[in-house]
Amino acid sequence: MSERPTRPVTVVTGGSRGIGAAITERLAADGHAVCFCYRTDADAADELVARLTAQGADVVATSADTTVDEDVDRLFETALKLGPLTGLVNNAGVTGGLATLVDTSPDTLRRVVEINVVGYLLCCRRAISLMSQGGTIVNVSSAAATLGSPGEYVHYAASKAAVDAMTIGLSKEVGAAGIRVNGVAPGVILTGIHAAGGDPDRAARLAPNIPLGRAGEPAEIAAAVSWLLSSESSYTTGATIRVAGGR
Repeated sequence: MSERPTRPVTVVTGGSRGIGAAITERLAADGHAVCFCYRTDADAADELVARLTAQGADVVATSADTTVDEDVDRLFETALKLGPLTGLVNNAGVTGGLATLVDTSPDTLRRVVEINVVGYLLCCRRAISLMSQGGTIVNVSSAAATLGSPGEYVHYAASKAAVDAMTIGLSKEVGAAGIRVNGVAPGVILTGIHAAGGDPDRAARLAPNIPLGRAGEPAEIAAAVSWLLSSESSYTTGATIRVAGGR
């Protein structure tokens, strides 16, 4: 196996807002060239690229729906303009809103699985095909995968449990090729996802039930992702790190 490039080139899906933006910012600070995608918020993406570029980072953005094969291909083609691919952070996801399963529409169920599971698989598949010199994949999961999230979003929890299984299986499948696959499972994090799901006060409401007594910050998730993409975690694969304040 030839020597890997000195500058990591990493794709971040859903990288324009919330946890994804924090990951993009942290990796840029760590010296990664970052290509991130967004689906709808071009203004947020442009602002993030402008801010990080002004700081000397090499960051590009492109619109992409990770459930669409052609969009995934375009995303990785854009990333390859930065250099050989070394990393992927699968972060793009949706909760499908807060509701019991019986009150969740079939279309919503299908969309959650398409984005949170099929989208991750498509991006992993494409990244692995490009990592001829080895690489690292980090799948953003959720503490919901083991909590089950009854009365909130069982459908979302189920999709994230699939992500955990994907992480374990792929780590064993591609380890011999020098590709590590790990996950990060956030708990309640202070982002706009709660408002998007219909409960903007959810983080504050749940905070007293979290052992550390507070919701987490996006930067705390980004720190775990950064470590998993670094050489310091070189013997770690098939693991999902729970960053959930003890929840």
